[in-house]
Amino acid sequence: MDKARQAMQDNLITAAQSAYAYPLLVKQLLINSVSLHGDQEISYRGQKRYTFRDFRGRIGKLASALTALGAGHGTTVAVMDWDSHRYLECYFGVPMMGATLFTVNVRLSPQQILYTLNDAGADVVLFHPDFVPVLEQIRGELTCNPRFVLMADGQDAPALTLPLAGEYEALLDDASPDFEFRDFDENTKAATFYTTGTTGDPKGVCYSHREIVLHTLASATSLCSPREGQRMHREDVYMPITPMFHVLAWGIPYIAMMLGLRTVLPGRYARMRC
Repeated sequence: MDKARQAMQDNLITAAQSAYAYPLLVKQLLINSVSLHGDQEISYRGQKRYTFRDFRGRIGKLASALTALGAGHGTTVAVMDWDSHRYLECYFGVPMMGATLFTVNVRLSPQQILYTLNDAGADVVLFHPDFVPVLEQIRGELTCNPRFVLMADGQDAPALTLPLAGEYEALLDDASPDFEFRDFDENTKAATFYTTGTTGDPKGVCYSHREIVLHTLASATSLCSPREGQRMHREDVYMPITPMFHVLAWGIPYIAMMLGLRTVLPGRYARMRC
């Protein structure tokens, strides 16, 4: 009995020594979710379907591809896209590698988009073909000298003069999923966006990893705790109505992924006339 008790104590000591006070990083929102809900589905416009487990592999490829383009800890990666699986991958892959995700408000005027790209110091710009005309218009005034990556839906690349560093899916195909997302200071800037409808130029707003994680935990508790009414539960399906470029879609993508909700991404909403 004494030997058994001693062995148990030794195991407890070993377990305690292996534990660590991990920083509150965006990657922590995925670890348990992928483990418990690895087969849950993410779909995009009925064109692409894959699992949370596949999602984890793709964000590893994204981080590897961005690293090959020169992005890294402290750099800024701007995204100009509709609500897509690629955008969701950027929500995680970009901050998890220590870079800053910049969700460009594509409803701003070209000159305001120019201002925000320069002010944020965008090092890489990932963009949907719909935004080629805007980027072509402002390219000559960009002082941040970013690298451009096209985010196509399988269509041929449009005619453009922008110097492309590659196409999103092609870059991921050539990249390794085994990117090591290391720990770093939880107060590192994870995401930034710009205000609209204010006086003067748009104003930059930043969120740290710690702030995103705490907001996710607090919001999930508030949304999941009511017994009935407007509440969120594991059988729900998440489809963003608030655009992913607007105020980080209120943080709901992080909540949905943490809870393991099936996620449906509609791309661009078509305007309907009555």
